[in-house]
Amino acid sequence: MNERTIREYSTLAIPSQDQLLYGVSPHPLTCGLGLTIGAGQVFPEINFTLPAMNIEPETWPDVVAHYDEMAAQILRRAVSLSVPGILLEFELLPPMTECPEWGAEITTVLKRHLIACHEKHHLPCALRVTPTDIRDQQKPPLMRTGEPWQRLKRSLELCAAAGADILSIESIGGKEVNDQALMYGDFQGIVFALGVLAPRDVSWLWTEIRDICAEHPGVVPGGDSACGFANTAMQLAHQKMLPEVLAAVVRAMSAVRSLAAFEQGAIGPSKDCAYEGPVIKAITGYPISMEGKSASCAHFSPLGNIAAAMCDLWSNESVQNVRLLSGNAPEAYTELLAYDCRLMNTAAANQGGALQMRNWMTESDEWLSPQAAVLSPDATIRIAAAIVAADTPYHRVIAAGNAAVRVLKDGIERQKLHITRKEHQWLTRIDDALRAFPADEGALLLELESQYGSLYDKASYGL
Repeated sequence: MNERTIREYSTLAIPSQDQLLYGVSPHPLTCGLGLTIGAGQVFPEINFTLPAMNIEPETWPDVVAHYDEMAAQILRRAVSLSVPGILLEFELLPPMTECPEWGAEITTVLKRHLIACHEKHHLPCALRVTPTDIRDQQKPPLMRTGEPWQRLKRSLELCAAAGADILSIESIGGKEVNDQALMYGDFQGIVFALGVLAPRDVSWLWTEIRDICAEHPGVVPGGDSACGFANTAMQLAHQKMLPEVLAAVVRAMSAVRSLAAFEQGAIGPSKDCAYEGPVIKAITGYPISMEGKSASCAHFSPLGNIAAAMCDLWSNESVQNVRLLSGNAPEAYTELLAYDCRLMNTAAANQGGALQMRNWMTESDEWLSPQAAVLSPDATIRIAAAIVAADTPYHRVIAAGNAAVRVLKDGIERQKLHITRKEHQWLTRIDDALRAFPADEGALLLELESQYGSLYDKASYGL
């Protein structure tokens, strides 16, 4: 795929909320060792990491031993519970990306376990590898040049060669502006980061990832995540440092920058921490991974059940290799995910069961938080439709924000969503701000130059 064949999404792959179900995608993905995602079943995606320890040459044998142990225990539990398939995700810690050979070595260890399990037990399985985006090591960050980018690129290449079946990333382009804008509740700065800077970086980065995958047959360009943007807002709202309505609108708008990866060739599954995944699925038709109640080991959220309503993979985010009463935590969380998926798949095997189960998961969370309200199937279709009806990332971000505000206001008018007076004031403030943005992103760039111009490197965004 070259620049002339960039995908352009102007219609929805899933135009009706009744067609937006868990376990089913218009474009199922076959990857790894016989694993097909989005063809009717939900599979667990188990994400695991080290306990608190230093990662350095002296401790490296212990690091490898941890991953060797985690893979063996996870797959043992998966086989014991007769899961129909499983995805392992290896999220590199920063030192493993900074030393690309380290990340590749762990990739080799994990893939060896998967191959052995598949050969012995015929378990369909695959390995997702997610290097850390380390390009923010200087201020302002250089996204397209410099040693951090070269190390990240080398990490992607070596992990692909070492056995990754899916390459993903949680990219950070625009975060240098977004972080400050969130801190001060500056909605203009947030829109600038999500609508002008981030999509440019995601588009550039995913041409690189797509090309790396093309050089390694069988390696799939998975997807990106707005974790550093929308999940940051979610956690700040959880700590009462930001209003929930702002976090909800940021969540909707963040889908635009993640969509850019699919425009450049990503085919899923999207990242588990990308709660914007349902919007991506509605637009592209590619399978998604989601996390919710089973991710409480990593973070709290108001999205425990509704996050599963449209998933194709169900994940725990990331759990440390620490001892619990039953066994080590990664093995225990494999069991949690396996039982969640078993219930969803059993419901789907019955006439109308998937729709009923999806509706129950939705209704249990939908109106208890503005952040849950924008993740319902109805809200997903409304936000996705607004995005594809707009012509540029900047206009799409504003359109997504307007759609999210409308979802929240409709819920309030129907007396379904109940928010505080302060949250009401913020919702009005956001609505007014969305109406006041200039039609041209260049005008916004000039308007914000004095406030944010020193935080980002224009060449890194092709500006």
